Amino acid sequence: MAITVQLFPIWAILFSTIAFVFPTHFVDLKSMIVPLLMVIMLTMGLTLAPKDFARAAQNKKAILIGVLLQFSVMPLLAFLLAKGMSFDTQSLIGMVLVGGVAGGTASNVLCYLAKGDVALSITMTAISTLIGVALTPILTSLLIGALVDIPITSMLLSLLKIVLLPVTLGVLLNMYCNKLITKSLTVLPLLSMCAIVLIIAIVVALNQAKLETIGFIIMLAVMLHNGIGLLLGYFIPKRLGCSEQVCRTIAFEVGMQNSGLAVALAMKFFTPSAAVAGSLFSIWHNVSGSVLASYWQRTKTTLDK
Repeated sequence: MAITVQLFPIWAILFSTIAFVFPTHFVDLKSMIVPLLMVIMLTMGLTLAPKDFARAAQNKKAILIGVLLQFSVMPLLAFLLAKGMSFDTQSLIGMVLVGGVAGGTASNVLCYLAKGDVALSITMTAISTLIGVALTPILTSLLIGALVDIPITSMLLSLLKIVLLPVTLGVLLNMYCNKLITKSLTVLPLLSMCAIVLIIAIVVALNQAKLETIGFIIMLAVMLHNGIGLLLGYFIPKRLGCSEQVCRTIAFEVGMQNSGLAVALAMKFFTPSAAVAGSLFSIWHNVSGSVLASYWQRTKTTLDK
């Protein structure tokens, strides 16, 4: 099962290709995107306990650096890339949503493979996810509110339902039904992977025509956004005196976005076209992250330096 999950990029590409060739099999599943994302958030919550949040007090510096980079550099970078490449309004919205959401849960797995600080990674993902409930709609409004009407209140309420509610439920279930949840831990990554693969396939099917015309330029923006995020997430903490292990951890937290959430928000409040960037990011950041984790896994270096 672990190997199946590690092959996530392959599954994402495979099902995206199927959806592109046979879109009619997926377009009617549009209404499932939000429920599927809630399942992903629930699985995240099931892996968390109050002690994970308490770990923040042990490395406040790393948490602060990661959160600041996540919610300043990434949304601004997404906006500048989209404007610099002359994206249309819907594609611009999609890029800003990708930049403005919290870190993705896949970062925890890749952090483990890269010999990073897994406890710190889990804590940072959880904290950025909770902070993002408020910051994502605010940042989106600040960056593109002058170009398009941003339903900031509705977006905030949706984030409370899509993110905060299932994560909180997962944490509570983990607290009070721990023995049962522990037995299912090996299944949760597979469940989460299946959900995000299906979300990507649905969005690809809905945007088949648009992907034929501008898919490449959006993919280029996504690759630059992810690559710069990984680089800044590693080298800025390094310059600020963080250990190698912490730098690797922050790199994944900053460079890997919760693109599934960006897709869900785009579909709910805007158009399927606005969800293209999030879908492509979901595929690409797992490819780039896996390659980087594999490199770091083989790198012989002292992690306490």
